[in-house]
Amino acid sequence: MAFFVYILRCRDGSLYTGIARDLEKRMKKHSRGRGSRCVRSRLPFRLVYSEEFTTRSESMRRENQIKALARAEKAGLISRGALHPSDY
Repeated sequence: MAFFVYILRCRDGSLYTGIARDLEKRMKKHSRGRGSRCVRSRLPFRLVYSEEFTTRSESMRRENQIKALARAEKAGLISRGALHPSDY
């Protein structure tokens, strides 16, 4: 089973980083305001970046790496891109 690390750009321009097993399901949950409190208060959002991993531990490690990046570094990561799933 795959695990995903993703970055959302919220209405106010903030970036939210998270992990999910089923990315599409997680995006729907966020859209309904049932994902995270942080995203719920900043709807709507757009999925701007995601990476796929084979284990939860790999995805959690990567999530922490991304969260530790400066905003400019995150912007560079997003611009270089990994996977950009279409509108979830």
